[in-house]
Amino acid sequence: MDTHATLTITPTGDAAKIADCARMMAASDPWVTLGLDYLQCLAAFEGPCREIYLLESGPQIAGFVILQVCGSFKGYIQTLFVAAPFRGQGHQLLLFSEQRILEISPNIFICVSSFNQEAIRLYYRFGFQLVGELPDFVRKGCTELLLRKTVGPMAGYRPALPAQ
Repeated sequence: MDTHATLTITPTGDAAKIADCARMMAASDPWVTLGLDYLQCLAAFEGPCREIYLLESGPQIAGFVILQVCGSFKGYIQTLFVAAPFRGQGHQLLLFSEQRILEISPNIFICVSSFNQEAIRLYYRFGFQLVGELPDFVRKGCTELLLRKTVGPMAGYRPALPAQ
């Protein structure tokens, strides 16, 4: 498998691809440690405020992201997943997510399990800061860390116009 092939990011609503993504989630950490099964992972893709984007290497799903883009918590990276062979290239999905969220909000939020040290390091390198802890949020005995990256307050925020 060529993990250095060109990766593309595209939106999806394809049920078969979403099912594949849910299976990938349910078979890897942090979801395994949190005890989430396939159906619980599949439910994460549902909802009116969600946008789902695939990171693909040809026909292969290399990763995906679920963004919450409306409602009171718009700007939330709900789920970010990169398959093990592509982990070194997952920053592309994070950069894409930031750009998309900055179109609607000056605040980018993400939760990460406190035991997921590799992800925590990545998010801190990208400028996220800890804003709170959520003990027993997903599973008893596990703490989720709420991180935020911001370019300013919501009041008066005007996203930059896309380059023409």
